[in-house]
Amino acid sequence: MSILEIDLSFLFVVAVILIWFMIGYQLLLTLFGYVNLIKSYKEKTGIDNSEIDFPSCAILIPAHNEERVIGATIASMLELEYPKDKLKIIVINDGSGDRTKEIILEYARQDVRVQLYDVPKGEGGKGKSRALNLGIKQAHAEVIAVYDADNTPDKHALKYLVANLIADPELGAVLGKFRTVNKNVNLLTKFINIETLSFQSMLQAGRWQMQSVATLPGTNFVMWSWLINQLNGWDEEALTEDSELSIRIYEEGYKIKFIPYSITYEQEPQEWKVWIKQRMRWVRGNNYVISKFFKQIPKFKSKGLAFDILYTLSLYYTFFFAIIVSDLLFVLSVTNLVSISLPGPYTFVWIMAFVLFIAEITLAISYDKEDSAKNIGIIMLMYFTYCQLWIYVVLKAAYIEYIKKEKRVWDKTVRFDPMVKSS
Repeated sequence: MSILEIDLSFLFVVAVILIWFMIGYQLLLTLFGYVNLIKSYKEKTGIDNSEIDFPSCAILIPAHNEERVIGATIASMLELEYPKDKLKIIVINDGSGDRTKEIILEYARQDVRVQLYDVPKGEGGKGKSRALNLGIKQAHAEVIAVYDADNTPDKHALKYLVANLIADPELGAVLGKFRTVNKNVNLLTKFINIETLSFQSMLQAGRWQMQSVATLPGTNFVMWSWLINQLNGWDEEALTEDSELSIRIYEEGYKIKFIPYSITYEQEPQEWKVWIKQRMRWVRGNNYVISKFFKQIPKFKSKGLAFDILYTLSLYYTFFFAIIVSDLLFVLSVTNLVSISLPGPYTFVWIMAFVLFIAEITLAISYDKEDSAKNIGIIMLMYFTYCQLWIYVVLKAAYIEYIKKEKRVWDKTVRFDPMVKSS
C-alpha cells in the first residue's frame, strides 16, 4: 500500500465516521424533537385554558424597501390576540426608497398601536441590527418581540411566546416556529420548506428537549426588554445577529426556549441567485460569531452547552468537510483513478447513510404533516443536489471572508408579492 493510498484511505474513513456521527446525532435530535412535540400539546392546552396577566409588549419590525409585503405584515400584527392596551407595533422604516413609509403611515392613522420610527436620513440601510437598536429606544415596554417585514404570524403566536417567557424566571427569550408561505412556488422553495422544517424539528425542538438549548432565529421571538438593554442591544457588526445575541444571552446565565406551536409564515427565496446570496450572508455571519466567541465558549460552566454551541456553529464546515472529502473519494474510486485499499463494506455504509438521511428528515417533517410521497422524493433529490450546493456556498463565503477580506455588508433578501398561507 502506497503512502497516497494510506492517506486517502484514512481520509475516507474519517469522512465516513464524521458523516455517521452527524447522522446519528441528528437522528437523536429528531427523536427528542418528537418528545418535544408531544409535551408541547399539553403545554399549549394549559395556556389556552389559563387567564394570564400579560406584560406590555412592543413588536419591532425593521423594514427596508418592503412595500410589497409590509402592509400584509402590519395587518397580521393587528390581528394578534394580545391585550390591545399592552401592545404597540413599531415599524422601523430603515431608509426605504419606495412606498414603505407611506404604507406604514396609512396603518398608523387607522390604529394607534402602529407606530412609525423613521430612521434619520443618511443613517438608514445599515443593517437589521442597527435598525433594531434604533427601534428599541422607542419601545418602552416590558417585553420586546421581533418579526421580519415579510411575516404573517398566527393570531395566537405572540401570546404563546410571552406566556412561556413570564412563566419561567430562567428564560431570557422564547422563540417559535417559522414556516414557508411560498413553499409550492417551485422546486427551490420546496427544498427550503423541507430544510427549515427539519432544522427546527432537530436543532431547535430536539436540542431544547435534550439539553434545554435553542438558538434565536431572526423572527418570531420575544425577550425581556431589560435583558436586551443590559446586553447593550444588538451587535451591529453581526450579519447573523440572532446567533450572536443567543450566545450573549447564555453568557448572562439565561436560557432560550423553543415552542413549536407559536407559528409565523415567511417568504423564502424563489430564485437560486437570491438563495446563494442569503446563505453566503449566513455563513459569513457565522464566521464572525465563531471568531468572536471561540475562546469564551469552552469556558462555559456547562460543558454540554459549550459542546452544543460549538457543534452548531461549526455545522457548515463539518458538513462541508464530510461531503467534499467523501464526494471526491467516491468519484475517484468509481473511476478507478485512485483505489481505497483499506477493506470495508463501504457500499453498504453509503447506502445505509443515505437511507438514514431520508428517514430522519421524513420523520422530522412528519411532525408538520409534510411527509407525503412527493416530499420523500424531493428529499432524495435534495441529497444529490441541494445539499451539494452548500459546498459552493461555504467555499465562496470563505474565499470572500478570508482571501478577499471584503467588508461584511447587510444584503437584503428580495421579496415577492404576498401569498396565501400554505397548510
